[in-house]
Amino acid sequence: MAEDNAAQAADVARTYYNAGDVDGFYAHAWGGEDIHFGVYADAHEAIDVASRRTVERLAAKVCDALGSDSTVLDMGSGYGGAARWLAGQFGCHVVALNISEVQNRRHRELNSERGLDGLIEVVTGSFHDIPAPDARFDVVWSQEALCHSGDRPSALREAVRVLKPGGHLVFTDIMAAEGAPEEELRPLTQRLAITEFATSRFYEEQLRALGLSGVDFEDLSDHMLTHYERLLEEVRSPAPGLVNAVSAAYLERLGTSLPQVVAACRKGHLRWGTLHGCRR
Repeated sequence: MAEDNAAQAADVARTYYNAGDVDGFYAHAWGGEDIHFGVYADAHEAIDVASRRTVERLAAKVCDALGSDSTVLDMGSGYGGAARWLAGQFGCHVVALNISEVQNRRHRELNSERGLDGLIEVVTGSFHDIPAPDARFDVVWSQEALCHSGDRPSALREAVRVLKPGGHLVFTDIMAAEGAPEEELRPLTQRLAITEFATSRFYEEQLRALGLSGVDFEDLSDHMLTHYERLLEEVRSPAPGLVNAVSAAYLERLGTSLPQVVAACRKGHLRWGTLHGCRR
Protein backbone atom coordinates (compact mmCIF):
# COMPACT_ATOMS: atom_id res chain seq x y z
CA MET A 1 0.00 0.00 0.00
CA ALA A 2 2.82 2.43 0.87
CA GLU A 3 4.51 1.73 -2.47
CA ASP A 4 1.22 2.39 -4.27
CA ASN A 5 0.80 5.68 -2.40
CA ALA A 6 4.35 6.73 -3.28
CA ALA A 7 3.91 5.88 -6.96
CA GLN A 8 0.57 7.68 -7.13
CA ALA A 9 2.00 10.77 -5.42
CA ALA A 10 4.93 10.78 -7.85
CA ASP A 11 2.53 10.67 -10.81
CA VAL A 12 0.48 13.53 -9.35
CA ALA A 13 3.60 15.63 -8.71
CA ARG A 14 4.86 14.98 -12.24
CA THR A 15 1.54 16.05 -13.74
CA TYR A 16 1.38 19.13 -11.51
CA TYR A 17 4.87 20.44 -12.31
CA ASN A 18 4.63 19.60 -16.02
CA ALA A 19 1.44 21.66 -16.38
CA GLY A 20 1.90 24.81 -18.46
CA ASP A 21 0.18 27.17 -16.00
CA VAL A 22 2.16 25.85 -13.04
CA ASP A 23 5.45 26.02 -14.93
CA GLY A 24 4.65 29.56 -16.08
CA PHE A 25 3.78 30.66 -12.54
CA TYR A 26 6.99 29.33 -11.01
CA ALA A 27 9.12 30.58 -13.90
CA HIS A 28 7.80 34.16 -13.68
CA ALA A 29 6.27 34.90 -10.26
CA TRP A 30 8.97 32.96 -8.39
CA GLY A 31 11.87 34.09 -10.57
CA GLY A 32 12.51 30.87 -12.51
CA GLU A 33 15.65 29.98 -10.57
CA ASP A 34 14.59 28.87 -7.09
CA ILE A 35 11.01 27.74 -6.53
CA HIS A 36 10.98 27.54 -2.75
CA PHE A 37 10.23 30.00 0.04
CA GLY A 38 12.53 32.88 0.81
CA VAL A 39 14.10 34.29 3.96
CA TYR A 40 13.20 37.98 3.80
CA ALA A 41 15.19 40.98 4.98
CA ASP A 42 12.05 43.10 4.62
CA ALA A 43 8.43 42.61 3.64
CA HIS A 44 8.85 44.01 0.13
CA GLU A 45 12.08 42.31 -0.89
CA ALA A 46 12.21 40.64 -4.31
CA ILE A 47 11.16 36.99 -4.19
CA ASP A 48 14.24 35.74 -6.04
CA VAL A 49 16.60 37.57 -3.66
CA ALA A 50 14.89 36.14 -0.58
CA SER A 51 14.76 32.65 -2.11
CA ARG A 52 18.51 32.71 -2.74
CA ARG A 53 19.06 33.67 0.90
CA THR A 54 17.32 30.42 1.90
CA VAL A 55 19.86 28.45 -0.14
CA GLU A 56 22.69 30.29 1.59
CA ARG A 57 21.12 29.61 4.99
CA LEU A 58 20.88 25.88 4.32
CA ALA A 59 24.43 25.76 2.96
CA ALA A 60 25.73 27.37 6.15
CA LYS A 61 24.43 24.37 8.10
CA VAL A 62 26.43 21.87 6.02
CA CYS A 63 29.38 23.95 4.77
CA ASP A 64 31.95 21.70 6.46
CA ALA A 65 30.84 18.91 4.08
CA LEU A 66 30.95 21.03 0.90
CA GLY A 67 33.99 21.28 -1.35
CA SER A 68 35.45 20.27 -4.68
CA ASP A 69 35.73 16.65 -3.53
CA SER A 70 32.15 16.38 -2.21
CA THR A 71 28.96 15.15 -3.83
CA VAL A 72 25.47 16.47 -3.10
CA LEU A 73 22.08 14.96 -3.88
CA ASP A 74 19.38 17.58 -4.45
CA MET A 75 16.04 15.77 -4.09
CA GLY A 76 13.31 17.54 -6.01
CA SER A 77 15.71 20.04 -7.59
CA GLY A 78 13.17 22.04 -9.62
CA TYR A 79 14.86 24.48 -12.01
CA GLY A 80 18.20 23.86 -10.30
CA GLY A 81 18.86 27.17 -8.59
CA ALA A 82 20.30 25.55 -5.47
CA ALA A 83 22.33 23.03 -7.49
CA ARG A 84 23.93 25.79 -9.57
CA TRP A 85 24.69 27.92 -6.51
CA LEU A 86 26.28 24.99 -4.66
CA ALA A 87 28.34 23.92 -7.68
CA GLY A 88 29.43 27.47 -8.42
CA GLN A 89 30.18 28.41 -4.83
CA PHE A 90 31.90 25.23 -3.61
CA GLY A 91 32.89 23.35 -6.77
CA CYS A 92 31.03 20.27 -5.54
CA HIS A 93 29.39 17.71 -7.83
CA VAL A 94 25.58 17.78 -7.62
CA VAL A 95 23.17 15.06 -8.64
CA ALA A 96 19.86 16.84 -9.21
CA LEU A 97 16.98 14.36 -8.94
CA ASN A 98 13.60 15.68 -10.07
CA ILE A 99 10.29 14.21 -11.25
CA SER A 100 9.39 16.85 -13.86
CA GLU A 101 11.04 16.61 -17.27
CA VAL A 102 9.68 20.08 -18.10
CA GLN A 103 11.66 21.55 -15.22
CA ASN A 104 14.64 19.33 -15.97
CA ARG A 105 14.91 20.63 -19.55
CA ARG A 106 15.07 24.20 -18.26
CA HIS A 107 17.54 23.08 -15.59
CA ARG A 108 19.91 21.58 -18.18
CA GLU A 109 19.63 24.64 -20.42
CA LEU A 110 20.57 26.98 -17.56
CA ASN A 111 23.46 24.71 -16.52
CA SER A 112 24.78 24.80 -20.08
CA GLU A 113 24.45 28.59 -20.32
CA ARG A 114 26.50 28.99 -17.14
CA GLY A 115 29.12 26.38 -17.92
CA LEU A 116 28.13 24.05 -15.09
CA ASP A 117 27.31 20.92 -17.10
CA GLY A 118 30.41 19.18 -15.79
CA LEU A 119 29.43 19.64 -12.14
CA ILE A 120 25.66 19.01 -12.25
CA GLU A 121 23.99 15.79 -13.37
CA VAL A 122 20.24 16.21 -13.86
CA VAL A 123 18.37 12.94 -13.35
CA THR A 124 14.66 12.42 -13.98
CA GLY A 125 13.28 10.20 -11.23
CA SER A 126 11.64 9.82 -7.84
CA PHE A 127 13.19 10.25 -4.41
CA HIS A 128 11.34 7.11 -3.33
CA ASP A 129 13.76 5.09 -5.45
CA ILE A 130 17.03 7.01 -5.62
CA PRO A 131 19.23 5.65 -8.42
CA ALA A 132 22.42 5.60 -6.34
CA PRO A 133 24.34 3.09 -4.18
CA ASP A 134 24.41 3.18 -0.39
CA ALA A 135 26.58 5.86 1.24
CA ARG A 136 27.07 7.78 -2.02
CA PHE A 137 26.60 11.43 -0.93
CA ASP A 138 28.22 13.82 1.52
CA VAL A 139 25.05 15.94 1.65
CA VAL A 140 21.42 15.15 0.84
CA TRP A 141 19.51 18.37 0.25
CA SER A 142 15.84 19.13 -0.46
CA GLN A 143 13.59 22.19 -0.54
CA GLU A 144 9.79 21.99 -0.40
CA ALA A 145 9.75 18.62 -2.18
CA LEU A 146 8.89 16.08 0.51
CA CYS A 147 5.40 17.55 0.84
CA HIS A 148 4.70 15.78 -2.47
CA SER A 149 5.66 12.37 -1.09
CA GLY A 150 2.95 9.77 -0.66
CA ASP A 151 5.23 7.85 1.72
CA ARG A 152 7.49 10.24 3.62
CA PRO A 153 9.05 7.58 5.90
CA SER A 154 10.18 5.72 2.77
CA ALA A 155 11.57 8.89 1.18
CA LEU A 156 13.53 9.71 4.33
CA ARG A 157 14.88 6.15 4.54
CA GLU A 158 16.10 6.49 0.96
CA ALA A 159 17.74 9.83 1.78
CA VAL A 160 19.60 8.32 4.74
CA ARG A 161 20.51 5.17 2.78
CA VAL A 162 22.49 7.14 0.21
CA LEU A 163 24.14 9.38 2.82
CA LYS A 164 27.73 8.70 3.86
CA PRO A 165 28.53 8.17 7.55
CA GLY A 166 29.14 11.64 8.90
CA GLY A 167 27.15 13.15 6.04
CA HIS A 168 24.38 15.74 6.40
CA LEU A 169 20.68 15.62 5.57
CA VAL A 170 19.24 19.13 5.32
CA PHE A 171 15.86 20.17 3.97
CA THR A 172 12.97 22.59 4.13
CA ASP A 173 9.33 21.70 3.69
CA ILE A 174 5.81 23.05 3.95
CA MET A 175 4.32 21.65 7.16
CA ALA A 176 1.15 21.82 9.19
CA ALA A 177 1.05 23.02 12.77
CA GLU A 178 0.08 20.35 15.29
CA GLY A 179 -3.71 20.07 15.35
CA ALA A 180 -4.25 22.46 12.42
CA PRO A 181 -7.83 22.19 11.07
CA GLU A 182 -7.96 20.38 7.74
CA GLU A 183 -10.25 23.00 6.22
CA GLU A 184 -7.63 25.70 6.88
CA LEU A 185 -4.99 23.70 4.99
CA ARG A 186 -7.22 22.69 2.08
CA PRO A 187 -6.57 25.71 -0.20
CA LEU A 188 -2.86 24.88 -0.25
CA THR A 189 -3.17 21.09 -0.45
CA GLN A 190 -5.57 21.50 -3.37
CA ARG A 191 -3.30 23.95 -5.20
CA LEU A 192 -0.28 21.68 -4.76
CA ALA A 193 -2.33 18.54 -5.55
CA ILE A 194 -1.27 16.76 -2.37
CA THR A 195 -3.21 14.90 0.31
CA GLU A 196 -1.78 16.25 3.56
CA PHE A 197 1.21 17.90 5.19
CA ALA A 198 3.60 16.45 7.73
CA THR A 199 4.51 18.30 10.93
CA SER A 200 7.91 19.31 12.24
CA ARG A 201 7.48 16.84 15.10
CA PHE A 202 6.92 14.03 12.61
CA TYR A 203 10.11 14.88 10.74
CA GLU A 204 12.19 15.21 13.89
CA GLU A 205 10.95 11.86 15.19
CA GLN A 206 11.58 10.17 11.85
CA LEU A 207 15.13 11.50 11.59
CA ARG A 208 16.00 10.39 15.11
CA ALA A 209 14.46 6.95 14.46
CA LEU A 210 16.70 6.65 11.39
CA GLY A 211 19.72 7.18 13.60
CA LEU A 212 20.61 10.76 12.72
CA SER A 213 22.37 12.82 15.37
CA GLY A 214 22.09 16.52 16.13
CA VAL A 215 18.56 16.69 14.72
CA ASP A 216 17.17 20.21 14.83
CA PHE A 217 14.30 22.24 13.42
CA GLU A 218 14.65 25.97 12.78
CA ASP A 219 11.18 27.53 12.60
CA LEU A 220 11.03 30.14 9.83
CA SER A 221 7.25 30.27 9.52
CA ASP A 222 7.12 34.09 9.62
CA HIS A 223 9.03 34.12 6.33
CA MET A 224 6.50 31.73 4.81
CA LEU A 225 3.79 34.28 5.56
CA THR A 226 5.86 37.05 3.97
CA HIS A 227 6.49 34.87 0.92
CA TYR A 228 2.80 34.21 0.31
CA GLU A 229 2.01 37.89 0.84
CA ARG A 230 4.61 38.73 -1.80
CA LEU A 231 3.18 36.13 -4.19
CA LEU A 232 -0.27 37.61 -3.68
CA GLU A 233 1.09 41.04 -4.65
CA GLU A 234 2.57 39.51 -7.82
CA VAL A 235 -0.76 37.90 -8.72
CA ARG A 236 -2.89 40.98 -8.00
CA SER A 237 -0.62 43.21 -10.09
CA PRO A 238 0.87 40.73 -12.55
CA ALA A 239 3.81 41.66 -14.71
CA PRO A 240 3.40 41.17 -18.48
CA GLY A 241 5.63 38.10 -18.40
CA LEU A 242 3.35 36.36 -15.90
CA VAL A 243 0.20 37.37 -17.80
CA ASN A 244 1.63 35.89 -20.99
CA ALA A 245 2.86 32.71 -19.27
CA VAL A 246 -0.36 31.55 -17.55
CA SER A 247 -4.03 31.47 -18.36
CA ALA A 248 -6.46 34.07 -17.06
CA ALA A 249 -8.41 31.31 -15.32
CA TYR A 250 -5.30 30.17 -13.45
CA LEU A 251 -4.53 33.72 -12.30
CA GLU A 252 -8.12 34.04 -11.12
CA ARG A 253 -7.86 30.81 -9.12
CA LEU A 254 -4.63 32.03 -7.51
CA GLY A 255 -6.36 35.30 -6.64
CA THR A 256 -8.90 33.26 -4.67
CA SER A 257 -6.66 30.60 -3.09
CA LEU A 258 -3.62 32.67 -2.09
CA PRO A 259 -5.55 34.94 0.33
CA GLN A 260 -6.81 31.78 2.04
CA VAL A 261 -3.25 30.49 2.38
CA VAL A 262 -2.11 33.85 3.76
CA ALA A 263 -4.92 33.69 6.32
CA ALA A 264 -3.89 30.16 7.37
CA CYS A 265 -0.30 31.37 7.85
CA ARG A 266 -1.46 34.31 9.96
CA LYS A 267 -3.49 31.98 12.15
CA GLY A 268 -0.43 29.80 12.73
CA HIS A 269 -1.82 26.71 10.98
CA LEU A 270 1.10 26.35 8.55
CA ARG A 271 4.77 25.89 9.34
CA TRP A 272 7.98 26.20 7.38
CA GLY A 273 11.60 25.85 8.38
CA THR A 274 14.83 23.90 8.10
CA LEU A 275 15.48 20.39 9.36
CA HIS A 276 18.98 19.05 9.73
CA GLY A 277 20.72 15.96 11.02
CA CYS A 278 23.96 13.98 10.58
CA ARG A 279 24.34 10.29 9.85
CA ARG A 280 26.44 8.56 12.50
